Amino acid sequence: MTGDVALTAVRLDIWLWAARFFRTRSLAKQAIEVGRVEVDGQRAKPSRVVRTGERLQVTRGEEVFAITVRGLSEQRGPASVAQTLYVEDPESIAARAETRAAAAAARAGYTPPEGRPDKRARRLIRALGDIDAL
Repeated sequence: MTGDVALTAVRLDIWLWAARFFRTRSLAKQAIEVGRVEVDGQRAKPSRVVRTGERLQVTRGEEVFAITVRGLSEQRGPASVAQTLYVEDPESIAARAETRAAAAAARAGYTPPEGRPDKRARRLIRALGDIDAL
């Protein structure tokens, strides 16, 4: 719609793209079709109309966002503008922080090798591969 007309409703896939939850509109549409986006607790179609005040649950990878729609836009703008289109629940923010902390703790024990394996290490790796083949 034009800039002079106030929006009262926007397609869900366009809103998710404009709010920068997905990089492209086709990725937003695919996520909706797979069931990673719920509107007021119900699965939705990409063409569903979103209005202000509705609650969305968006799953993107391991992250789950529980948000309330505060503004509507059909155009993708800067991130600062996109963040004004929704408000995330404090519980959602805390849950995502816990998930990230758990993932970081799981990675904390792993230290990648500093360089390429030397001749002796390559032989050991090759020998271990041969054991698995038996």
